[in-house]
Amino acid sequence: RKKLKSTSKYIYQTLFLNGENSDIKICALGEEWNLHKIYLCQSGYFSSMFSGSWKESSMNVIELEIPDQNIDVEALQVAFGSLYRDDVLINPSRVVALLAAACMLQLDGLIQQCGETMKETITAQTVCGYYNSAGTYGLDSVKKKCLEWLLNNLMTHQSVGLFKELSINLMKQLISSSNLFVLQVEMDVYTALKKWMFLQLVPSWNGSFKQVLSEADAWFAERRREFGGNVAFLESAQGSAFVPVFAHLRLQYIISDLASARIVERDALLPSEWLSSVYKQQWFAMLRAEQDNDIGPQEINKEELEGNSMRCGRKLAKDGDYCWRWTGFNFGLDLLVTYTNRYIIFKRNTLNQPCSGSVSLQPRRSLAFRLRLASFDCSGKMICSRTTGYQILTLEKDQEQIVMNLDSRLLTFPLYICCNFLYTSPEKRADS
Repeated sequence: RKKLKSTSKYIYQTLFLNGENSDIKICALGEEWNLHKIYLCQSGYFSSMFSGSWKESSMNVIELEIPDQNIDVEALQVAFGSLYRDDVLINPSRVVALLAAACMLQLDGLIQQCGETMKETITAQTVCGYYNSAGTYGLDSVKKKCLEWLLNNLMTHQSVGLFKELSINLMKQLISSSNLFVLQVEMDVYTALKKWMFLQLVPSWNGSFKQVLSEADAWFAERRREFGGNVAFLESAQGSAFVPVFAHLRLQYIISDLASARIVERDALLPSEWLSSVYKQQWFAMLRAEQDNDIGPQEINKEELEGNSMRCGRKLAKDGDYCWRWTGFNFGLDLLVTYTNRYIIFKRNTLNQPCSGSVSLQPRRSLAFRLRLASFDCSGKMICSRTTGYQILTLEKDQEQIVMNLDSRLLTFPLYICCNFLYTSPEKRADS
C-alpha cells in the first residue's frame, strides 16, 4: 500500500507537475501545461478530440477556448492534476470553479466529487451559489439538497446577503411549499418577504439585518406617498415582478389576527382584490363552522393540505415543559400544544382554560394535521427529523391526545417543531 501511494505521488510530481516525457502542450487562459495524451484521454473532452479526424488529434500544442467565465487557471490546474492522482482535495470555496472546469472537460468522477462536496458544505453563505451552479451544470441532487436546506432554514438563517441572493423564482418555490419550516406563523412569512423585496429593489443598501424591517417600512411608505394611496405596491411597475411570490402567501392565516391585518392594510403592498376575496372566504368559513355544523375534515385531502393548510412553527431552545397556541382563526377550535416528557400533545380546550376567541361547543371536532420535528447543527444541516405524516384527529371537549412520542435520538436542542393544520372541510370550502 505504501508503494502504491508513493507511486501515485511520484506520477503526480514527475509527470504532471514537472511535465517529464510530455507529448502535448495545453494552453489556456495565458498558462501552459505539459501533459500526456494517455492521461488526457480519461477526459471525455480530450478523448473525443484525439479520436477521429479532428485536426487537434495530430497537434502537439492545443489552445483551449474557455467559454465559461467560472473557469480560471487554478480550477484547470486541479482538473488536469486529477487525471494523474487518485484523490483530489476540494476546497469548498473553489468548488464552483472546479465543477465548471470538470464539466467542460467531461470528468465524471470529479463532477461527482464536486457535487458531494457541495452537499456537505451548504450554508447560508453558499446555498444560493450552489443552487444556481447546480442548475447550470445539471447536478439535480445538489439542487434538491439546496432547496431542502432553504425550506428548513429560510426563517431561521435570514441575513442581508442571503436575501439579496435569493431570486424571485427560487423564493416563489419556497413560499409556495407546504414543507417550508415557518417560525412562528404565516405573518412572519409576510414580514420576511417584505424585507426580501426591499433588498431586491435596493441591493446597494448595507446595514445589519435588525435594521432591515424599519428601513423597508420607511422605503415602502415613501412609495405610498408617491402613488397617492390609490395603487398597491405590487400593482406598480416596480412591484409587479414580485406578484408570483406574494400570491403564494396564505393570507387567510394572516388577516385572522387583528394586529397582522392592520399591518397588511397599512403597508398597502397587496392588491385590495386579494384581501377582499380572502375576507369573504374566511367569513363564509366561519359561518359554516358556526351555523352549518362543519366539524372539520373527515378524510385526508393531500392537495388541499399541501396548498391551503396553516403553517406554523416553534423553536424549543432547551428541554423542559412547554405549552402554547399558534395564533390563527381556528373556527372555534382552541388547540393547545404541549411538549412534556418527550411527548407532543394536542388538546382541544373548550371549558378548562380561558380563550381570547369564541369556542365551539360541538361534541366532536376534527382537524387535519402534519407535525414535523427536526434539529439542526450550527450551519443549518439537519441532524435528525421525525414526522407524523398527514393525519385526521377527532377530539371531544377538553380531550387531549398524544400525537408524537420522541425517542432520545431526537432530543438534540434546539428542537424545531413545525405544523400544518386544516380546520374546515376541504370540499365545503371548495363549494364556497
